[in-house]
Amino acid sequence: MPELPEVETVRRGLQPVMEGAKILKAEARRADLRFPFQPDFVARLKGQVVTGLGRRAKYLMADLASGDVLLMHLGMSGSFRVIRPDNDAQPGEFHYPRAKDSAHDHVLFRMSSGADIVFNDPRRFGYMKVIARDALDEEPLLRGLGPEPLGNEFDAAMLAQSCAGKTTSLKAALLDQRVVAGLGNIYVCEALHRSHLSPRRIAATLSTKKGEPTDHAKRLVGAIHTVLNDAIKAGGSSLRDHRQTSGELGYFQHSFKVYDREGEKCTMPRCGGTIKRFTQNGRSTFWCPKCQK
Repeated sequence: MPELPEVETVRRGLQPVMEGAKILKAEARRADLRFPFQPDFVARLKGQVVTGLGRRAKYLMADLASGDVLLMHLGMSGSFRVIRPDNDAQPGEFHYPRAKDSAHDHVLFRMSSGADIVFNDPRRFGYMKVIARDALDEEPLLRGLGPEPLGNEFDAAMLAQSCAGKTTSLKAALLDQRVVAGLGNIYVCEALHRSHLSPRRIAATLSTKKGEPTDHAKRLVGAIHTVLNDAIKAGGSSLRDHRQTSGELGYFQHSFKVYDREGEKCTMPRCGGTIKRFTQNGRSTFWCPKCQK
């Protein structure tokens, strides 16, 4: 499932053709994706100007002039592509031809910017929903989400406070969307490695008895910031389904230090350890037992 960097990459690809443009046509080509479309889904979108395109955790959020918000989730295999009549740009180095099977093109937005935006989702785990902006705080899909890891309020003190007293593993705590929003398996593994912290470490060790952040918490927050920003610059990670709106692959997977590198040597200076994998909370965890404590 796409994580924060992949969703942010998609947002940046859609922004130039979506933000400030009117939705001239909205088309839902089936009755549902992961969830059924609302009966008035198309009607609430047609003719509306997109005043802003943001992101919350792993959700794309398009603000509409009507006061509604279009909430979009990519699911497991969802992707957007932008089609322009005059688009003759050459594919980039990591371009991957998209499937030509239009049977998986489930949603279309025709924008006044001259672009068609098509949502393709073979597995149909993605979803879209139109929500009144003043009802967002009560929206079940968003309620309870923790702070944005790249937001100004997310720092070592906040993370320490969220993890204080938690006896769960540090990795499980970071994957809890109530602790921090948008992180997934890949970037948690990478951030823990960069901060030299074991995924098995007890989450409460990020906080002192007085509730203050430990050095572990400070290192971890710095590593989270670095790995997410590096991944966004690289267009995210393309392992199975992620594509940028241009059709290009993200290429942060070429910079993985531990994820999917079982049996390879650790790249940390003067470490010399070997990357191991084990199952944790039903997911594969990749780490270096020698330098992550």
